[in-house]
Amino acid sequence: MKLPETSLNTVVNNQNGHTSTVDLGDAHLGTSKETPMKPNAFDTSKADKIAQIKYHFGEIMDILGLDLTDDSLQGTPERVAKMYVEEIFEGLNPADKPEITLFENKYQYEQMLVEKNITVHSHCEHHFVPILGKAHIAYVSNGYVIGLSKINRIVRYFSKRPQVQERLTEQIAEELKRVLKTDDVAVYIDASHMCVSTRGIEDSASTTVTSHYSGIFKTNDQKRNEFLQSIAI
Repeated sequence: MKLPETSLNTVVNNQNGHTSTVDLGDAHLGTSKETPMKPNAFDTSKADKIAQIKYHFGEIMDILGLDLTDDSLQGTPERVAKMYVEEIFEGLNPADKPEITLFENKYQYEQMLVEKNITVHSHCEHHFVPILGKAHIAYVSNGYVIGLSKINRIVRYFSKRPQVQERLTEQIAEELKRVLKTDDVAVYIDASHMCVSTRGIEDSASTTVTSHYSGIFKTNDQKRNEFLQSIAI
């Protein structure tokens, strides 16, 4: 039996109508702003997903030659399955999306609001290893504000899925603009990728920075610089 290729590949449509694959190797590449999901992604219950992942991860461990009868290893497939479904990838399910309540800006605060050093715990969709970093968020009220913790919850929700940092940045920004009913939003993420630091080039010193500026943060250099200074960049 021919085993599947282990390198990352993408399908490309050629002019003649045929398709071919291009080896992406270690390329840091995403396919769209939306997380690629199957139409029937949520037809299977959480319990069934955990059961299936438990079985298949046990098969992976067995192929690696690990002894699943060992006291330390026998519970690992179920632990991994629960971790995937209930913790680190819970942001895939729209049912887990945080509910955001808007409040009138009764203080008439018209300057930008900045929340910085928001923890980012995500996973690279190319190798399923952690992305660890910080997000810095700013917005200017358009008559409404949200509770500070809700900003953290939005960052957390979109982080809890296989991600590309560029997509994560855009998804957070678009959700903030939708919720706050304003384009005056800035998002800045600085993160370390374990696919870079623990495999491949094994560079543990480098980080990746992505940003999104819209509204006043895009058109007004002074406002954007004020944001960057406030987060000490």
